[in-house]
This record gives sequence, structure tokens and C-alpha cells, in this order.
Amino acid sequence: MERKYFLKTMATLPLISHDMTLNALKNITDGFFNTKKMPVLFIGHGHPMNALFDNNFTQKLLSIGKQIEKPNAIMVISAHWETRGTFVSVNNQPKTIYDFGGFDKRLFDIKYEPKGHPALAQEVIELAKDFYVKGDHSMGLDHGAWTILKYLFPKVDVPVFQLSIDYTQPAEYHFQLANKLKKLREKGVLIIGSGNIVHNLSILDWRNIDAKPQEWAVEFDELVKSRLNKQDFSSLIKYEQFGKLAQMAIPTNDHYLPMIYTLGLVEKRETVKYLFEGIQYGTISMRCYEIS
Repeated sequence: MERKYFLKTMATLPLISHDMTLNALKNITDGFFNTKKMPVLFIGHGHPMNALFDNNFTQKLLSIGKQIEKPNAIMVISAHWETRGTFVSVNNQPKTIYDFGGFDKRLFDIKYEPKGHPALAQEVIELAKDFYVKGDHSMGLDHGAWTILKYLFPKVDVPVFQLSIDYTQPAEYHFQLANKLKKLREKGVLIIGSGNIVHNLSILDWRNIDAKPQEWAVEFDELVKSRLNKQDFSSLIKYEQFGKLAQMAIPTNDHYLPMIYTLGLVEKRETVKYLFEGIQYGTISMRCYEIS
């Protein structure tokens, strides 16, 4: 679809009813062209300082971005946008959010500000009617999004919007919500879960990115890998059953839930391909994978 036509169509939407607006948006996005269904990515984003580093992780992100067909848009489910209720960003001009403090000042000089995509964001609301997703007009891109996108798509030429994580809901809710959004992949939307399978900040070695990985961190990361290989998603949703090991790896589930979203997007006969494995600072799993 030509951008000129798209903008002209969007300009008419406020003049019609809410239901008609959603139908019009659906008709617009039905016309988007992509050569194939987009994969799903899970990226272990780790420490914000990775945005400044040239290391094996950031080099891999650059490589991943070169191998993926350019999407029509990117939807990020980040550990760093938690809300009461579920929201999707319909902001047409998302700004870079510096949702941290006490780090290298150079981080605050980075700007990653692509266009948003209100039409596809509105389609999330339509596809997940039973989940009462609401539009958010002010959300920008938190560091779970821009610190990885600056490597994956350094040209900043793909629209990006975010879906929030309702922290009041259990893991099963997030899996089922993601299941409703599979059709976005057919419209050229690259969906990225950005978090960490193991994320324990209370005992990590802040001084050494290459600190020796804690044995329990490696054990839980490998446990999750084994369940992914078997597509035993039920056990990953019910992660509390792993007891003390899960409590160490997931003291809070904000960084774990983005992975659950990616599992809810899996179609039959799709497989998990591991893109990166490793532990930073002793207790942060940087595991990344693609589902296709």
C-alpha cells in the first residue's frame, strides 16, 4: 500500500464511529504486503549498557537483523512496560525513554525514534476483544525495545509499537492473549519478546559482564531450553513448579513473561532456533531464539 493513500485514509477515521474505525483499520492492514509470515523473536536484552558495547551479543543482534526480511512493523513486548490492564501504543511518534538511572551518560545521547503504527496497533485491540486491550497515545520506546532495535534495525526505518504487560495477571493470561495475535504475523508484523529467562539483579556481579555464571542460573536456563525443545509450554507457564530454582531465576516475572508471549504465538509445525546463548554478570541469561 502506498504511504500517500494510507495517510489519506487515516485522516478520515476520526469522522466515523469507533466500530467502523476498527473495521476500516482492518481493511487497511489487510492490504499490507509481505512475502511470508514473519517469525517471532525472543531477545534476552540484559543490561542497558549493551546499547554501548561491541561484544558477541550485540554483534549477533546485528547479524540477526540482516537475515530477517524487513517487516511492515515491529511489536515489542518488553519487560519494562508493566501496567494494570493491557495497553497497546497507538502513538504515531514514539520517543526514546530512558527508564533507568546511574548508568553511563552516553546512554542518554542515544536516540532511537522510528514512526509508530497506529493502524496495526489498533488491530491488536480488534483481535483480542475478549482481553479489553486499550490504546495508549503517549507511550514511547523503553530500553527493553530501543537497546536491541538499534542493532537489529539500525536504519530506524521500520515502524515500532509496544504492547504492555498486565502485572496483575497470571502467566496463562499472557499466553492466551498472545494466541489471539497470531494473525499479526501474516500482516508483516515482527513480534519481539524482550526480557530475560534468568534475571536476578540482587546477586549479580555489577562490575564484570564476563563474571562466572552461577550454577543455578545455568541450570534454569538449560531447563527452559529443554522444555522449549519439547514444546512443553505448559510447564513453562507453570514455572512455579520448579521451586527454589525458579525463585532464584525469576524473583519477579517481568522479564520472564515476554517469553510466554512468544510461546503463545507458535503455530503448528514451527520450531525454535537458538540465536544466542550466554550468561552476563553471572545471573542474567542472554538467550535469544527465533520461532518460525
